[in-house]
Amino acid sequence: MQSHCYFSWRQKHRSRQTREGLAAAIRAAGREHAEIQVRVGLFGSGVGLSLVLGFGVAYACYYLSSIAKKPQLVASNERFCRFLEEYCPVVTETYYPTIWCWEGRVQTLLRPFITSRPQVQYRNELIRTADGGQISLDWFDNNDSLYYPDASTRPTVLLLPGLTGTSKESYILHMIHQSETLGYRCVVFNNRGIAGEELLTPRTYCAANTEDLEAVIHHIHNLHPSAPFMAAGVSMGGMLLLNYLGKTGRDTPLMAAAIFSAGWNVFESVESLEKPLNWLLFNYYLTTCLQSSISRHRQMLEKLFDMDLVMKARTVREFDRQFTSVMFGYRTIDDYYEDASPCRKLKSVGIPVLCLNSVDDVFSPGHAIPVETAKQNANVALVLTSCGGHIGFLEGIWPRKCTYMDRVFKQFVQAVFEHGNKIFSM
Repeated sequence: MQSHCYFSWRQKHRSRQTREGLAAAIRAAGREHAEIQVRVGLFGSGVGLSLVLGFGVAYACYYLSSIAKKPQLVASNERFCRFLEEYCPVVTETYYPTIWCWEGRVQTLLRPFITSRPQVQYRNELIRTADGGQISLDWFDNNDSLYYPDASTRPTVLLLPGLTGTSKESYILHMIHQSETLGYRCVVFNNRGIAGEELLTPRTYCAANTEDLEAVIHHIHNLHPSAPFMAAGVSMGGMLLLNYLGKTGRDTPLMAAAIFSAGWNVFESVESLEKPLNWLLFNYYLTTCLQSSISRHRQMLEKLFDMDLVMKARTVREFDRQFTSVMFGYRTIDDYYEDASPCRKLKSVGIPVLCLNSVDDVFSPGHAIPVETAKQNANVALVLTSCGGHIGFLEGIWPRKCTYMDRVFKQFVQAVFEHGNKIFSM
């Protein structure tokens, strides 16, 4: 009897547990179903999609109204302006920077990693200088040129890379690729000691001293006196080229020049690069590149310099104070920076020059671009974009092959070589 009562009690207890478990399961399922309904309701009703679309439309409107803009063309010579509008129309077209990386610092940082590196076969030449040194030139002869099969009259472009750049830089390779399609010859001027050659004298290079550039220009012109000849400089290469043109005026074999991302006022450039974020992103790395470029020549250079002190520099200004200004005989670093600033020589440029800068370039701040000085020289045209950074000018969704700078280079070089007579009479 007791056993029967115990068994009945267990059955009732188990039945109650089963009912409670089923109820709990039903409640859990109900909550999950409710959550699913909420989620389905959110997206099924289009609220989520509307948010995404709304953000996309707002971003597109901001991009089209504030980011994508026509560059500012600054030129006092109306004939030069008309020439550019007709034969180099890219300088008057809206520049659409890459929509996901339009900010100047981002463009500057990403360009070396994003852009492709066209294959170029060089012929190297070492020329001697008056002081016993040597300069490395990398030639792209373009002997397969269909448009200019005669090497003696083949148009020639001299290319000047940036501060620690060589003929291997991606922007130089792209310029050569653009020139190749047009049938032109290119020569890359590698600054002393940069491209793997030995220093024969304790001297490197700087933006203010144009002696090596003068020697290279006359060497190329003497080799091909009948060939149309112009030059293009990038960053410090552009500064050096401008300082040369300001010194020589019209007394140069060059027909014209193109300048990209030049630092116009060195004082303003170094001050911009010493701001905390810019120092972290650019200044320190650039300083280490400068130190690396001279470390392999330490045995030659330590005859004149305290190399241990030079290697302790943590900014470009410190490096220039301990090394560059001393090497070229300046009393102070301020004297060197004043002499190296192209803005002080722009009035004396005597041939047509097109200069491309972005106003968000931390290496050459927009407020330091000599707009008013450029207006006083009929040979000078400035093209100022609102975005592009330093040698960036990326455009397109995935900017691998061609930048806005490449297109400006190609159109201007072709305009000069094929229609230059229309501006040389100005």
